[in-house]
Amino acid sequence: MAKITPKPFITKLRMNLQQRINAFVKLGDFLRQFSNESIHIKNNEEPHSLFFDGFKQQIRLAEEHNGWFTKENILFALEGWANLLTETNLNTWLKAYAIETKNPKLVAIIMAGNIPLVGFHDFLSVLICGHKVIVKQSSNDKQLLPYLAKYLEYAEPGFKEHIIFTEGKLEHFDAVIATGSNNTARYFEYYFKDKPSIIRNNRNSAAILLGTETEEDLKELSNDIFRYYGLGCRNVSKLFVPKNYDFNAFFEAVYHWHPIIHKAKYANNYDYNKAVYLMSEFDMLENGFLMIKEDESLSSPIATVFYEFYDSLDALKKTLSTKKDAIQCIVSKGFIENEIPFGKTQKPELWDYADNADSIEFLLSI
Repeated sequence: MAKITPKPFITKLRMNLQQRINAFVKLGDFLRQFSNESIHIKNNEEPHSLFFDGFKQQIRLAEEHNGWFTKENILFALEGWANLLTETNLNTWLKAYAIETKNPKLVAIIMAGNIPLVGFHDFLSVLICGHKVIVKQSSNDKQLLPYLAKYLEYAEPGFKEHIIFTEGKLEHFDAVIATGSNNTARYFEYYFKDKPSIIRNNRNSAAILLGTETEEDLKELSNDIFRYYGLGCRNVSKLFVPKNYDFNAFFEAVYHWHPIIHKAKYANNYDYNKAVYLMSEFDMLENGFLMIKEDESLSSPIATVFYEFYDSLDALKKTLSTKKDAIQCIVSKGFIENEIPFGKTQKPELWDYADNADSIEFLLSI
């Protein structure tokens, strides 16, 4: 694995699908050694023993490099992938597809860096389909994935000629999966117009409150709001509430997240946005670590959640339908088909595709 722009290469070791699955299952076993409960080696056999201490160092470096990547959030992301990378989950995910890659292609992935390992699903999808991958990472998230790629190459040597990381210009690739802001997405669409592509832009997630939610429902919702400081597209940034909704129960239920205000980067954003709202004389409610403001926008600043009143559920469904291309998740309880339960936005399954773009189907079509 080298950080250079690749030239076309010939794969010497051809892996079958089961070998690729087995390698990611091993990676899942490796990641299960790292959690918010404990970090300790559970298997002294190779390759676990060879990579354990080094990965602890990468976690520390990732935290030092990016102030938003706290150890707690990094380990939460690792726990999520450890839970997903089992043989049962991988087989359940892949059974819907006829995966037979006789002519592997080189797929470029341009990754975002808003939350730890945010591009891992694309990385996994390309490799599990038998293709080769060239990865251009965000400068905000450069420590974890290359090390895990080295683990994969050791666990399954056939991956050694399938994985490349680059900081230079992308060349010689056959297809691309790129994630960025709305502005960069427009650039990607133009730049990659002659290549098969999946281009993702900004999306946000919303929660629908009916006024019948329990305290536990609202506590779970707080996890959807605050996990990763709200930086993910699956974080809830907008609430739709019935007329005359009383926010007291909501504020009480989310209070267990109050230590978040002691994180410097979050506190700086809270103070800044609060000052802007006060100087602009906007109406808002706040509890010392979260502000809620009535606003039609889906995208709210850090430490802020926007809300909007609705008159009827039928009218709300029509409104959301017109905004479907800007919404990643709808969190609710008994409101709509394909809703996400409270507390589950940052625990997607392997088959929960970002922007509803089936990456496996795409990769099998190129």
